[in-house]
Amino acid sequence: MGWRRDEVWFDTDVLWFREQPRQPFAALALEPALATAAFEIPLLLPTATGLEASLERRLRARKERRRRHATRTVPAVALVLGSATMLPIAAQRHAAGGDGAGPLQEDPPSLSFRLDVGRLGVTEPPFLRAGVSPRKPAARKLAQTAELAKVEWHRATSVGLPYSGRLVDGTQLPVEGPNWVTWNPITDSSPNLPNRLYGNERTIRTILSVVGAYRAANLGAPKVVVGDISFRHGGQMDDHVSHQNGLDVDVYYPRLDRHLSAPIATSQIDHTLAQDLLDRFVAAGAQMIFVGYSTGLRGPSGVVVPYPNHENHMHVRFPAPG
Repeated sequence: MGWRRDEVWFDTDVLWFREQPRQPFAALALEPALATAAFEIPLLLPTATGLEASLERRLRARKERRRRHATRTVPAVALVLGSATMLPIAAQRHAAGGDGAGPLQEDPPSLSFRLDVGRLGVTEPPFLRAGVSPRKPAARKLAQTAELAKVEWHRATSVGLPYSGRLVDGTQLPVEGPNWVTWNPITDSSPNLPNRLYGNERTIRTILSVVGAYRAANLGAPKVVVGDISFRHGGQMDDHVSHQNGLDVDVYYPRLDRHLSAPIATSQIDHTLAQDLLDRFVAAGAQMIFVGYSTGLRGPSGVVVPYPNHENHMHVRFPAPG
């Protein structure tokens, strides 16, 4: 950092030696009073220091840079936010009442599902990994139809509460499919027993829709590892307090090594994929999702809840249909 002539840099406000006015030594000797006054006057008068001048120049330069940056970026930000933010808000207000009079609902982390009466449809995935292309819609639709055709559907009734209830005429999730495998937490092995995979029809449809959309959006992601749901007739389930009426399902976090088994440490979790999978269950209408404290997974308050003993899986609970 340079300095200019006549700038003062010390708190005592003394000019640099080379900048001092030159006088003959004889004159100073003849007029000692004037020589003393030459050094005392600057100490009594306010003088702008070189530090202050330098600071002022830097502030002016910074202000000019910010002005130029704002001129370049504001139009682009307005363009992006205008289409990405206002259109979903307008669509939700239209759905609430058409004239904007209804309350605007809180946006979930991911809007990848559309709930209709008795049916859960999958919309386009919210994002794709870099360098990959999505499956063709026709191929994805065909694969999803094939998955649904393998399931023997029943219109179940979930009686009571998840921790004190039973299941009538439940639907069984197949032990394995193109987008999922099942895991038995009692034997720590795959696949799970068919009798532990019964749920309400809406629970099974939501699981299939979520895992299908998740793998379509994350090409190369491993299959989703699904754990216990409920017994065929519900009721008390070993190793669980809940899972009694077909509305709960355990979903194990995706692993970094792509191994289709339950993680044994949080360091094995692919947190990006796990967060995406969790967001999709939230968007699909999950009532509550329990996650481990140390997983770092986040979601809407009151829906995503940190809870003990959930470091290797998320416990997804759905509301009772109707």
